Amino acid sequence: MKYVKFYSITILIFIISCAKNINDSRCNYLLNLDIYYEVNLNLPQYSSLNFISNSVFIPNVGNGGLIITNSGTGFLAWDAADPNHSNVPCSVLTISGLEATSSCSEQNTYSLITGQSLGVALTCTLKSYRVENSGNTLVITSF
Repeated sequence: MKYVKFYSITILIFIISCAKNINDSRCNYLLNLDIYYEVNLNLPQYSSLNFISNSVFIPNVGNGGLIITNSGTGFLAWDAADPNHSNVPCSVLTISGLEATSSCSEQNTYSLITGQSLGVALTCTLKSYRVENSGNTLVITSF
């Protein structure tokens, strides 16, 4: 009986130690870029961020642009590229309220509050950036 327990435990340890460290390659579509961007909330193009539940798109920052959202409890910043799709023009997200959707055939949709996919459960969430609020200026960084 002792040998059965010993072999059972040994086999269990062997199986656990052989498990792969799964690195889902589908979450490697976005580059890890160094981002530093300042947003002056007094400027007209960013004035909508002074109100809760509004978002703005800023092109030419990050992988597909930058989406900044006023969540009501603070500001959130996301990369505007679909993390579940290769970097092609249709993978840039379009804002609609507190959601962002790609124009690719899958039309993946994400929450701009949580970064998670809506509807279909997808492997990767939106890539988030750090937002620091300093008076009327937001500083968005990836570090």
